[in-house]
Amino acid sequence: MSAAGASPHVVIVGAGFAGLGCARALAKHDDVRVTLLDRNNYHQFQPLLYQVATSQLARGDVGFSLRPLFRDHPNVDVKLHEVTAVDPTTRSVSTAEGQAYQGDALVLAAGSQARFFGTPGAREHSFPLYSLDDAVRLRSRILDLFETADRDPSVLEQGALTFVVVGAGATGTEIAGSLAEMIRTTLEAEYPDLATDRAHVVMVDHGTAVLGPFSEDAHAYAARVLQDRGVELRLGTGVEEVGPGHARLSDGTRIATRCVIWGGGLAAAPLVEASGLPAGPGGRIDVEPDLTVPGFPDVYALGDLANIAGPDGESLPQLGSVALQSGKWAARNILADAAGEPRTPFRYKDKGIMAMIGRNAAVAEVGRHRHEVHGTVAFMMWLGVHAGLMTGVRPRVDAFIDWAWDYFSPTRASQVLDSSDARRIDWDED
Repeated sequence: MSAAGASPHVVIVGAGFAGLGCARALAKHDDVRVTLLDRNNYHQFQPLLYQVATSQLARGDVGFSLRPLFRDHPNVDVKLHEVTAVDPTTRSVSTAEGQAYQGDALVLAAGSQARFFGTPGAREHSFPLYSLDDAVRLRSRILDLFETADRDPSVLEQGALTFVVVGAGATGTEIAGSLAEMIRTTLEAEYPDLATDRAHVVMVDHGTAVLGPFSEDAHAYAARVLQDRGVELRLGTGVEEVGPGHARLSDGTRIATRCVIWGGGLAAAPLVEASGLPAGPGGRIDVEPDLTVPGFPDVYALGDLANIAGPDGESLPQLGSVALQSGKWAARNILADAAGEPRTPFRYKDKGIMAMIGRNAAVAEVGRHRHEVHGTVAFMMWLGVHAGLMTGVRPRVDAFIDWAWDYFSPTRASQVLDSSDARRIDWDED
């Protein structure tokens, strides 16, 4: 790090919650120079990707351009790059475009990717939901399957309208509930002969509960809501193989489907391998209490890329709130270094956990004693918390307008079928 009183240069890799939180905190200090690198020129609001996939929100509602966020902060330089190599010893990174950046402090916050657990065919044939491109691709597949079945009902026998959701955690529960609601409302109105009786959502998980991290009451509530909305639950059952036209389960069942949605877990982004740093659970980097990498006091690892220990010694969950708070805390320690002051260990302020299941249906556990709320109240809390996490006033207003439209209207607005490779299906392949 630069000597006390000197102006440090901070290189941040990744503009997710952690990287953006760090950059915005540092942007307020004109004596700090920041270079923010990301392979996209936008910040994607990951908790709402499932709403893009199911036509509740448009792409622009959850993807926010980075440069306008720093228009009044000339000390922040946004660069569109894909980082392919990291040298923690020199605090430098190299990009796919052949450029290199070196800082007095290096912040690694490249986020996560889908974790397939070695399941054959899952990477090639399933639809993960961890980026904006993933969400648009999945939406294209869902809408095109209905269009194809409307044009040629014979594809129904090949699982055209059977949607398999892998994982009963928050991601799987939210996409299953939203997809079931989409089928029951909008698509039922547009394809009455298909959606009513032929479309089918199946949720599969090797665990025995929906929303495992929540309480038993929440497990029962979430399962009941999903089943009431037409979702078939196959708990205690894993997925052993995903093919172009099927999913094979651990109990021997073979489900004909052309859309397997993967919500089965998270792993750190490939940047960890590119860094050469040792990986812990989930392929993530273990960090010190001050969020730096062991042995590299000026290299920080944040958000989904890091295993950050909580008060009980267990790693904190991969949540937007953890990432955002860790980003701000890293900035605080970087500024402390520049001022010649001691760093402080990260202290996460736990605001609870929550998950949306559908309209008027959500679960939330909030506060130190995990006060539990279900139904409409939890639904409104979910909206408020996620609007608060959004970047800027305009995105919050736009999202609330779309949410209000969806809440009071029986149909969804964003039924635009994109030209995507997800639409190209070889019905003879499997």
